[in-house]
Amino acid sequence: MIRKIDAGGVLSPKGFRAGGVHAGLRYSKLDVGIILSETPANCAAVYTTSAFQAAPIIVTKDSISKEGLIQAVIVNSACANACTGQQGLDDAYKMRSLTSKAFNIAEHHIAVASTGVIGEFLQMDKIETGIQALNPGLLAENAEEFQTAILTTDTVMKSSCYQAEIDGKPVSVGGAAKGSGMIHPNMATMLGFITTDANISSEHLSVALKELTDVTFNQITVDGDTSTNDMVLVMANGHAGNEPLSPEHPEWPIFIQLLKENCESLAKQIARDGEGATKLVEVSVIGAVSNEEARAVAKQIVGSNLVKTAIYGADANWGRIIGAVGQANAFVNPDTVDIKLGSMELLQASNPLIYSEEQAKAYLEQEKIEITVNLNVGSGSGMAWGCDLSYDYVKINASYRT
Repeated sequence: MIRKIDAGGVLSPKGFRAGGVHAGLRYSKLDVGIILSETPANCAAVYTTSAFQAAPIIVTKDSISKEGLIQAVIVNSACANACTGQQGLDDAYKMRSLTSKAFNIAEHHIAVASTGVIGEFLQMDKIETGIQALNPGLLAENAEEFQTAILTTDTVMKSSCYQAEIDGKPVSVGGAAKGSGMIHPNMATMLGFITTDANISSEHLSVALKELTDVTFNQITVDGDTSTNDMVLVMANGHAGNEPLSPEHPEWPIFIQLLKENCESLAKQIARDGEGATKLVEVSVIGAVSNEEARAVAKQIVGSNLVKTAIYGADANWGRIIGAVGQANAFVNPDTVDIKLGSMELLQASNPLIYSEEQAKAYLEQEKIEITVNLNVGSGSGMAWGCDLSYDYVKINASYRT
């Protein structure tokens, strides 16, 4: 049985430490963080598909390519170190080198991540001071230090942890993430860090992560924009003591579910904390030709600005939903679509039903909105998550650098 752990995040699995400090990259908030494994951990990662991949991604790819092992992840906020040319790449490698010296870890066992303003150079003197000041620990407050240090316009920390028994051993998977704007993933488009004490190879971990990214992180959208920096990275140090996991292991599905629960939890937290958001929107599409087409329709709906603004205004305008369905890259029979808002049926076989506008408005004033669309053309299903679009989104992004 899979159990949700209420506290701990990336430190719930055995053999990990974390921390964060204020290095001066931001006015007062923590801005440099680290996750550290006691031993090199098998690693897998997925990355943004933006053509402008930032320097930290290049360095992280280089590290993982050597042995598939990562022992530490060093992260800074406030500056993305993206579109910064050779100096930016040199600075990212220097972050790796400074972390190697500070913690006596091989350079190629270190991943680097940055988030913040694009096109500005890192203040390396402050980065160096911050790395030297890091003192990662095992306590919940150390996990919170890391979770805080990676935030930008986020309003809350994002973490998760789930546990189950595999081979009679308690195996934990924990995570931390940041993301609030520029969220429209094609691979990741956020920063997500997942730790586990499971015994699993980098190869099998990579297969699992890529499969689950498609149905979790790739199914969230806040504003339709893809970023330059972001990744999801998983470290597995094997300290739980289970037998090596692979698709042939009888309890492989348990591990997959553990990882999925974490990825989905973090993805939904990001969607709910969209810049200026007041509501989490969950769209479920059933009856599609395939699961892939169901996911495409769900994401089209949750990403529609007209749907998002209607939800913000508590306006049950299902015409905006049907408009989004018609734009999706999926087969749709215009005579067979059903739409529900919560448990309230709005459309059946593409014909409008009588419903209470007052009840619909009351439902749309809640913090979580569920939309269900049945295409009635197949057995495919999929989900997507997003948020409403408020006045505050414009305010936040109109003054992002000030």
